[in-house]
Amino acid sequence: MKITFLGAADTVTGSRFLLEHGDQRLLVDCGLFQGGPEAAAFNREALPFSPGTLDAVLVTHGHIDHSGFLPALVANDCRGPIYATPATAELCGILLPDSARLQNEDFGYLERHGLSTPDHEPLYSEEDVEKTLKLFQPQPMQRSFPVSPGVTAQFVPAGHILGAASLYLQVGDRRLCFSGDLGRPVDRIMQPPEPFAGADYLLVESTYGTRQHPATDPALALEQLVNETAHRGGTVVVPAFAVGRAQSLLHLLARATDAGRIPNLPVFLDSPMAINATKLFCRYPEAHRLNSDECEQMCGRARYTRKVQDSKQIFSHAGAKIIIAASGMATGGRILHHLKHYLPDARNTLLIVGYQAPGTLGAKLQAGAMQAQILGQDVTVEAQVATIEGLSAHADQAELTAWLREADPPRQTFVIHGDTEARRGFADHITRTLNWTTICPDKGQTIELE
Repeated sequence: MKITFLGAADTVTGSRFLLEHGDQRLLVDCGLFQGGPEAAAFNREALPFSPGTLDAVLVTHGHIDHSGFLPALVANDCRGPIYATPATAELCGILLPDSARLQNEDFGYLERHGLSTPDHEPLYSEEDVEKTLKLFQPQPMQRSFPVSPGVTAQFVPAGHILGAASLYLQVGDRRLCFSGDLGRPVDRIMQPPEPFAGADYLLVESTYGTRQHPATDPALALEQLVNETAHRGGTVVVPAFAVGRAQSLLHLLARATDAGRIPNLPVFLDSPMAINATKLFCRYPEAHRLNSDECEQMCGRARYTRKVQDSKQIFSHAGAKIIIAASGMATGGRILHHLKHYLPDARNTLLIVGYQAPGTLGAKLQAGAMQAQILGQDVTVEAQVATIEGLSAHADQAELTAWLREADPPRQTFVIHGDTEARRGFADHITRTLNWTTICPDKGQTIELE
């Protein structure tokens, strides 16, 4: 048995792991790389296997860096099945069509302005997405199911976002665990992840593998920034992941507004993906901490702008306001148009609320860039740029360690899904604190499992 690390190795994105056992081939996760030009190039690399030879694909959760390459796989003759939890399957039904639409919108914009190149062409069409969604075979949490001869699988709650799971695979007499993205035990919305239950081989994420989330209350920081910006008559612009972060923000804004701690500003949720995902929360009450009233308040806090024309009309809305738009790292989508419009005005605030992968526009702005290239134009950054750390949906080093420590040591622990510093730092931390054998695989590396 061997595993090839096709993504999420030395990067946080592009989660793809090819497991080969005899003549069987399984792919765990099939995500897009996100970030700068290097990520775009990775997404267009030839795959080292024929998608038509896959016995199955298993998806830990719906975020685009775990699911967003599925339609490209299907466009190249993958015929499934695709296994995921019911909520993940529904989220993919929201996120993947929008991913195709956004790729086409961005390419059309660049083409109209004479800025497009072959590297900007969409990776897949909406028709490819339709074919992909028909291949999903949702599986409930906690129940084992057969994948292929001699292989069974089980999804276990991982917190993080709706439907997110750790995946356990039983392959003959060997057990593998893919942690997926792990949520926080103190998340304001999501239930905590179930602890690691033990396996012969473990692949564990390390997004925050060398960091600790601050003890300060992110709600207070959010309220302060909103009040300061409103006092200036400015706009708070938030790049946020459509699933997870957007809902956390709406929940906090609804609570603060109801309590009178911030003014009742217009809030625009400018992402069809986030709009649909927000409404999905009421369908899966067991996955989160919100009661029905809180869920309804969260869903009702924002004005929803589905159409491009509605998005453009936000610019004509005078006065203080809040705009939440995807993508969370400002790598594409409607957030780019808002950044282009609002960054040059010192009254406004760009609020960073999540991890920004190296090379992304979000990372450059967070680092203090005074100029930015956005949609082919140079934009001067005059707006305040602020970061709130405590809203992350990823476990930090202490929380990851607590997730690990209840189980017996695996034969091998592969540290994935983090930048180089985070992965190697967390691998060293696991070795020091738990005395486990750790490996940081390279992208493209194939490892024989003993």
